[in-house]
Amino acid sequence: MINRVKNTIANRQILCDTLLELARKDADVMVLTSDSRGSASMGRFAEELPDQFVETGIAEQNIVGIAAGLARSGKKPFVASPACFLSMRAIEQVKVDVAYSATNVKLIGISGGISYGALGMSHHSVQDIAVTRAIPGLAVILPADRRETKKMTEALVDYEGGVYVRIGRNPVEDSYESEGHCDFHIGKAVTMREGSDITLIAAGETVRVALDAEEALRNSGVSCRVLNMHTIKPLDEEAIKKAAEETGRIITVEEHSIYGGLGAAVAEVVVQHRCVPMKIIGIPDEPAIAGKTAQVFDYYGISAEHIKQVALNMLNAGRERA
Repeated sequence: MINRVKNTIANRQILCDTLLELARKDADVMVLTSDSRGSASMGRFAEELPDQFVETGIAEQNIVGIAAGLARSGKKPFVASPACFLSMRAIEQVKVDVAYSATNVKLIGISGGISYGALGMSHHSVQDIAVTRAIPGLAVILPADRRETKKMTEALVDYEGGVYVRIGRNPVEDSYESEGHCDFHIGKAVTMREGSDITLIAAGETVRVALDAEEALRNSGVSCRVLNMHTIKPLDEEAIKKAAEETGRIITVEEHSIYGGLGAAVAEVVVQHRCVPMKIIGIPDEPAIAGKTAQVFDYYGISAEHIKQVALNMLNAGRERA
């Protein structure tokens, strides 16, 4: 059983704590922020290791270029900047200075998805995965919870190459019962639940939603597989093909536009290798409503109850065709 004790620590705080621990042992680990040390929870890092911290001010294009230069000098830079600006305002620098130039820069898009809630479309980042996953030479990762964020950060320090990471602003409920249960490897999906009737594939904060939907479906007699596709690129195509072959139906759940994100990535594999019925649940082609994460999720059907109903409808449609 998953420990349902409410988590009060945001992934961004775990990221800072883990980087600080690693940076104490490795002087090459550096953090850069764009007037966002507070938003990124990097204040403690800046105070304790000022020589390994760079504040650029509100200059997202510059921060990416500076990080690329530091990487060329042998440093291991982590850029922590709001996802909405890092993935849009600085996308040319990400494409050229990081990906095309093959520099070892880790781009941490903080307050991703609809974390900024009430600030609306200008601060929502629901196109970032579509943009970044289309850039050659750039990995894309969305950790599910605090435990996966810790494991991911530890892995990124030793990973050579450009990476875009998206994390949310607020604490999220745990998906993993303990750190020991979290088996994180870049490019390898995690099977959170086994199942044979249908597969739910989620990434980031929607992994918890998918797990709740699995429980609701299990109570309705449905055997549901849940895949945590924390790495959107490189994508674990084998896990997707296996799920399609063994369960025959797939639902993707994401805090992103229904265009170009996790659902699109999975669909590209499904349509070319094992075509099965599939549904994509995410933000439709409209400016997302303003509100708290739970309100926005509920409005767009990114909820256990809605996912359960979509799954049951797919299963019933299959029985009628049979």
